[in-house]
Amino acid sequence: MLSSPPLSLTPPQSTRPGWPLWVVLLVAMALAGCAGLPKEVDRPVSVALAAPGDTPLGQLVAARRAAEGARHASGFALLSGPQAAYSSRLALVDSAQKTLDLQYYAIHADASSERLLLSVMAAAQRGVRVRVLLDDFHSTGRDAQVMRLAFVPNIEMRMFNPVTGARGSPIGRMLSLLGDFSRVQQRMHNKLFIADNAMAVTGGRNLGDAYFGNADSGNFVDLDVLAAGPIVQDLSRSFDSYWNNERAYPVQSLITQSELDHLRDSIRVADEGRRRRVAGQGGTTAPDRSPPDMGPGTTAAQRARIWNYEPMDLERTPFVWAAAAVLVDQPAKIPADSAAAGSVPNGAAPAVSRAPPSPAASTPAGVPGDLSGPNSPKAAAAALVSGSRKVAAADSPPSSLSRTGTEANEAQTDTVVDGLLQLMGQARRDLLIISPYFVPGPDMEAAFAAARARGVRVRVLTNSLASNDAPIAHAGYARHRPQLLAMGVELYEMHSELPGVLLGALGVSGSMGNSAGVVGSQGGSRAMLHTKLLIVDGRLLAVGSMNLDMRSQRQNTEVALLIRSTELSRRATTQIDAALKESAWQVQATDQGLRWRAPEGSGLPDATTEPDASAPLRLMLQLLGPLAPDHLL
Repeated sequence: MLSSPPLSLTPPQSTRPGWPLWVVLLVAMALAGCAGLPKEVDRPVSVALAAPGDTPLGQLVAARRAAEGARHASGFALLSGPQAAYSSRLALVDSAQKTLDLQYYAIHADASSERLLLSVMAAAQRGVRVRVLLDDFHSTGRDAQVMRLAFVPNIEMRMFNPVTGARGSPIGRMLSLLGDFSRVQQRMHNKLFIADNAMAVTGGRNLGDAYFGNADSGNFVDLDVLAAGPIVQDLSRSFDSYWNNERAYPVQSLITQSELDHLRDSIRVADEGRRRRVAGQGGTTAPDRSPPDMGPGTTAAQRARIWNYEPMDLERTPFVWAAAAVLVDQPAKIPADSAAAGSVPNGAAPAVSRAPPSPAASTPAGVPGDLSGPNSPKAAAAALVSGSRKVAAADSPPSSLSRTGTEANEAQTDTVVDGLLQLMGQARRDLLIISPYFVPGPDMEAAFAAARARGVRVRVLTNSLASNDAPIAHAGYARHRPQLLAMGVELYEMHSELPGVLLGALGVSGSMGNSAGVVGSQGGSRAMLHTKLLIVDGRLLAVGSMNLDMRSQRQNTEVALLIRSTELSRRATTQIDAALKESAWQVQATDQGLRWRAPEGSGLPDATTEPDASAPLRLMLQLLGPLAPDHLL
């Protein structure tokens, strides 16, 4: 048995204020105004495993490369189906012997995360050093219980760019957001899952049921990459720069174990009260037979599905060996609040506690800080396009944490999205883009216009209004449609109930054997596009956490793998071509206005309004579309 309290996966509390709402709002606003980030925070420095080649995973990579006579040192496998995505992570946890590093925007407390995180806890128990870095935006209510990992022996957990305010109070948290709107708008959107610095998964998925085909109401169609070899060390340097940054707060500095216990207990009481109210109103509720660490929001069927997944066989997973680069934003893209972070004012160095390095790691002379130097995302992309030595943004020498947030921001000249825009400028024949949230700013529109002027075919697949889990983002995209179509950009919007070929379109390994895994077992659940992909001229492929929108370009931090592989690009392009025909509406401009051409073979009529969307949703689009600024969508 694990010595720490188990993860509680109870659903969030639904509060019914007993006081007048205006009183609650005033009190919450006062509390939010008094709240602040902790000072004098102790952040022991640690870095990735120094010798990954000595681990079984590292030896497996070397043996696979030698056996296949690969010219390139790093290998890649695209993971599209939910089973491949989940089983790859299970395999990395089971195979790790020294270190596990997880970096995510969101980890949801549900059945999928339960099994995965219990495996992570078991790895820590057998001696694996675990570091978990999580953006703090979603860590409220039930999801706050994920922070219990920080109290498990051999696991460290830090929250990036924390949000002040009560974690059990949606109103208090909302008001704290309003009180610190500019900083809170900027989030760490990176996704990394690294084992022994030898293999890693990166891409679009967060951790939770909806990302692994296990949610009842809707599931994401997403894409990850399993990477092996030296490129993983570049990803690890990126992780280290965020982990040791002054914006990363150890969980223990933000919340205590007893506070998590109290939040868990209050959620359970609220759930029981809700069940009783439903029964008292004549409703029927099944008895809660879920395990004590599972909330009633998780069904037995969901738990059974996820526990039926088996770890991927890494020895048989087909890799494509190719040149690649890591494109990564600097942590300083999110400005630090030096005073709140416990730094000495006037640009002096913050107090950093240097703990002895873990036996599994070695600390270099410089403390990993913000990534800077000539090897920016643009430089990394340019080097890979030209065929010169692989360059990653993380290749630059680690800088000191003594650099302030302002200095680091001045050093950053471009971002991951800027690097992708530079790639678009190199296109000569074809650009194929998948971006679930697509709100092109001036730079992106200029890149599309220049590409079209060179005769480049540009195709973009994004969410329809009906398939978008963030309809307000669709409002920003919708107002750019006429101009994009006038340029000659081909626009496709995913059909939420006909994902079809798209479900398995991008996978080249570890597929489920059928495409029903994303939505099939949940019947009519909605499919939502979440893949972030760019293919240039059938030879360069970028997969990562970024969207082509101004939020990813200017506010959120992102990470992407840029792979120079004709084979991977060709396989993905062939399947996506079919998906665009069979699983998406094509938007066209006519004399009568926009028209949505129905997917081939669907038997559906063409549409002249946002297809499949309800009247209230379309009304919201018309009312809010002109008002919402692009950079906030």
